[in-house]
Amino acid sequence: MSSRSDFGRDLRVADFVRDELSMIMQREMRDPRVGLVCINEVKVSRDLAFADVYVSQLAGDAADDDKAALIKVLSGAAGYFRSELAKRHRMRTTPRIRFHYDELAESAPKMESLIDRARQSDEQVARERGDSDQTTPAPQDDSAHG
Repeated sequence: MSSRSDFGRDLRVADFVRDELSMIMQREMRDPRVGLVCINEVKVSRDLAFADVYVSQLAGDAADDDKAALIKVLSGAAGYFRSELAKRHRMRTTPRIRFHYDELAESAPKMESLIDRARQSDEQVARERGDSDQTTPAPQDDSAHG
């Protein structure tokens, strides 16, 4: 049975790992293959043994080879990152770091664009039919209710 202090510890450790890795990458990592990396999410296992770090590149759409190369470089430096994290906390153990490329970060703007285009298409069809008032509800006059 876990104690009250254990509640949410994995989330606190995930936040710590995300913040510290961001600083380490920004200030101390000198590998030109890495470039601008965004840490989108960190998930820490309940036993705090592993930290799965989801990253993306800020350079826009990266080719699959670039994504794989980034993960390979970061994974190769995972030991360095772990030792730097160990210096910055008082926990008994430091989670082993596993890097993953976060495809969602790149697909979100594409999905938004598709949704916007679908809405515009629906609005165009509604205008052509002459029933545009059905697509956008008219504002309600609340003054009659009170």
